Amino acid sequence: MKIYTRGGDAGQTSLVGGRRINKSSERLDAYGTIDELNSFIGWLRATPATDIRTSDALSELRMVQNRLFNLGAYLATDPADLKEGPDTPPAGLDDEDTLRLEQEIDRMDTELPPLRAFILPGGCEGACRANIARTICRRAERRIASLEGIHPVAMRFVNRLSDYLFALGRYLNHLEGRPDVEWEK
Repeated sequence: MKIYTRGGDAGQTSLVGGRRINKSSERLDAYGTIDELNSFIGWLRATPATDIRTSDALSELRMVQNRLFNLGAYLATDPADLKEGPDTPPAGLDDEDTLRLEQEIDRMDTELPPLRAFILPGGCEGACRANIARTICRRAERRIASLEGIHPVAMRFVNRLSDYLFALGRYLNHLEGRPDVEWEK
């Protein structure tokens, strides 16, 4: 399989199923943002400091990357071409994945001081990367919300993922002994 096809040279690309769309389409923007998020999560997983290595985050983030790939494939498919129909959740993504993120958020939260104010992104390298991934995740969520016929499982997962990434940033700072930096109004 060749890496280049020359099929996109005129500003169009193919969805799964073969339908051609403009590269400026909302659908392409949505799954492209999911791809960007997945790349940033890969960068987060590669954080060299001990903060990420001493947490359970590596296995959770690997699960997330796989689910994002599934979500990207779903978004790259024209709803009319979904074999199971538009009312079926994305293959390889279900509410158990969202529940798993919630459980991880709750687990990390038990070790963190209560959140009493807005906090500024920053701290250790892993926390900074988690916060960049969080903001990309929020953008992906906005892009997905602009599409018609998206299954609620997809929206719930992306929404909870951004919460997870926020909690992870706080948790990684906690592991490094760095306190939250509260926003000064």
